[in-house]
Amino acid sequence: MLGYLLIAVAVFVLDQWSKAEAVRYLSRGSVHVTSFLNLVLVYNRGAAFGFLSNASGWQNVLFIAVAVAIVAGILIFLVRGGRRDRLTVVALMLVLGGAAGNLADRIRLGEVVDFIDFHIGSWHWYTFNLADSAITVGAVLLAIDAWVSRRATTAPERR
Repeated sequence: MLGYLLIAVAVFVLDQWSKAEAVRYLSRGSVHVTSFLNLVLVYNRGAAFGFLSNASGWQNVLFIAVAVAIVAGILIFLVRGGRRDRLTVVALMLVLGGAAGNLADRIRLGEVVDFIDFHIGSWHWYTFNLADSAITVGAVLLAIDAWVSRRATTAPERR
């Protein structure tokens, strides 16, 4: 199990490094990478999809509490012997590393550093970071795992 923790540590380290590089290089302006990808420095006080980004500042305490609960919940689940199949553990490590990365930003800066900007023409997706990507991939893997596990337990017996 400890070996899997390296996934979370790697996500956290890569996330923090990439954000430091974004702050260092993108403070002078955005970088056009491809016809659908820009790198642009954004400080996000809200959550995913800009949720509560215009609130007066109280949301940071809420988001810190939620992130701490998620990190603690995952660690408690794993320590107490929750499901330990590979897909579940990898997914949880991705979420753990991503949540810890964004939590570190919120504690240190009061907001999260985002810098990846996908777009199609003038339509732009919300700017995000590596932690957000890891959380999303982890959540999708957990959903797939739950769906596959549910199908396996509800499948009729074949004779």
